[in-house]
Amino acid sequence: MTDSQKLERLAEKHEQISEERLEAVHQWVNYIQEHPPEVWGPQQNAVVDSQLESAQETGLSADHERHVQALAEELSDID
Repeated sequence: MTDSQKLERLAEKHEQISEERLEAVHQWVNYIQEHPPEVWGPQQNAVVDSQLESAQETGLSADHERHVQALAEELSDID
């Protein structure tokens, strides 16, 4: 496989991943429109909590953790 073929294959893979992510976003939007926040809210919280727990287990710096916390607070203020 040539370098150009590898790059083309990688570009195709990135395109597929982007399409899959966009489809997942559309599915989530449909889900939250069809279900009350009492149903999807705890599910979303579980996902976010799991991601935060994983991030903490990676041993990131305290500065990075503060940055993530500040961002989370900013996002929660948007509601």
